[in-house]
Amino acid sequence: MRALIPTGQPETLIEIGLVDPPSARPDEALIKVTDISLNRADYLYLSDPASTFRPGIDAAGIVEQAAADGSGPPQGSRVVMHLPAGGGGAEYATAPADRLALIPDGVDSSTASALPLAGFVALRLLALAGSLEGRRILATGVGGGVGQIIIQLAIAQGAEITAVTAAGQPTQHITALGAKVTQDLDALEPNSFDLLLESVGGKLGSEAAYKLRTGGQYLWFGQASGHPISLDFFRLLQGGATLTLRHFIYSDGDGARDTADMDHLLRLAAEGRLQVQIGHLGDWVGAGAALKEMAAGRLQGKAVLKVT
Repeated sequence: MRALIPTGQPETLIEIGLVDPPSARPDEALIKVTDISLNRADYLYLSDPASTFRPGIDAAGIVEQAAADGSGPPQGSRVVMHLPAGGGGAEYATAPADRLALIPDGVDSSTASALPLAGFVALRLLALAGSLEGRRILATGVGGGVGQIIIQLAIAQGAEITAVTAAGQPTQHITALGAKVTQDLDALEPNSFDLLLESVGGKLGSEAAYKLRTGGQYLWFGQASGHPISLDFFRLLQGGATLTLRHFIYSDGDGARDTADMDHLLRLAAEGRLQVQIGHLGDWVGAGAALKEMAAGRLQGKAVLKVT
């Protein structure tokens, strides 16, 4: 069957090639894939020339063959799946029942495929922050799929959110969701935010810490720049500020939790309370170019590929 496979070349990253079709275990369903959602993790894995990673952490499709043990959705169901090890970028994929969620009426497959990883990160990151009512949030690196969900969920919970973006990156979709936007971190008052959501690292992630009020929270969930943060103890001391720094990892490997969260995200989308902006929707032949656009921050939201 055809599948997205790594090329080991930075110019292309991936191509469509031939692989052996998957064989389903008794607790797995065979899915005919229709949509693949790209994530930054796909790009990071494929950037290694020696990588054997096959992209497709998030995908949607139709159950071609239900699990033999009777678990999971029946044949013909529209489903979305989250496969942490990848492999969903193919004509067919297998998935355990606890990695599948039924797509409700009113939600198209492309939208559903864009929800799992981005939605899990947003839901669980904000849950870790605690109550958001009346809190001021500063966020970096929220122009993509994760960010758009973070913004909507945070505002719905009563928070005010300011996004820091790089010059030249699109911001209309961020402001349309209700966030404030700045490209000049220095213009923001120090000690004025309750919570920092940081996923860029480097100088931006380091300097953003000094915008937190005394007792503020710093939740660190990424390092898109490739450079680590660096905090100056004495600068914090002289400024009279204290903060709590916490490193966030989105998954604990609990498939049942993944399905419950996926169902919740799909309900929000079906009820119109969660929008998913897709900045690139195209044929999977263009997967490599779409990955590069996403990694460069030039997309407004998610990149979704149709398996034709």
